[in-house]
Amino acid sequence: MLVDTHCHLDFEQFDPDRDAVIRRAVDAGIGYFVNIGSTLASSGAACKLAAEYAEVYAGVGVHPHDADSFNQETEDKLRELALKNKVVAIGETGLDYYRNLSSEACQLNAFNKQIKLAKDLNLPLVVHSRQAEGQVIRVLRSAMPLKAVIHCFSGDEGFLRECLSLGFFISFTCNITYKKAQGLRDLVKLVPLEKLMLETDAPYLSPEGFRGKRNEPAQVKLLAEAVSLTKGISTKEIADTTTGNAKDFFRLG
Repeated sequence: MLVDTHCHLDFEQFDPDRDAVIRRAVDAGIGYFVNIGSTLASSGAACKLAAEYAEVYAGVGVHPHDADSFNQETEDKLRELALKNKVVAIGETGLDYYRNLSSEACQLNAFNKQIKLAKDLNLPLVVHSRQAEGQVIRVLRSAMPLKAVIHCFSGDEGFLRECLSLGFFISFTCNITYKKAQGLRDLVKLVPLEKLMLETDAPYLSPEGFRGKRNEPAQVKLLAEAVSLTKGISTKEIADTTTGNAKDFFRLG
């Protein structure tokens, strides 16, 4: 069994065939999906999917791209959503200084408020970091103790080692299969298996051979195979350990 620890099944790309996508993944051996919210509306939709499908759990949060809209009402509504059944994480939240769709000040405010919410409710945090690694690690270090996963890891070795030193989990996506992604594969080798999780970030980041097409949770199987090759460990051990990690981290099942 495998777990897709980060997907966006509520997104419009899945509107035509969402049920078929979920069933296709289940048939491929994906036992659980963590559907991650990126806005208040998306977080509400994630909760609805979790209520509808036994295999789906929800994360609720506001992505840094939408941080300009984060206010007290947002915070209050997120807290309300986070108390719903099968909500297993806060996020995704974090900092994105690559696209800067929200101001740095608003991103930091939303990040800190969601960290506090995660700590208040004893929920793990799903962290987005893009070209903001130094600031992200400073914020997270100041909030310790904290249970967190750095999703869709794209930082350098120094950032990786700092995250691991704080006890955080590292999650990789199907972009490690890209021909020019040797740098990411080198980082995969450095992550202890007991700190590794797998995700698709579907509908984004389809694996090599499927680029340009919508990604789906079923493709986490190809990701597990790629990690197996990279680390020189059997696919079964990758599946067993990363599934155990995800079930413990998100308290699935």
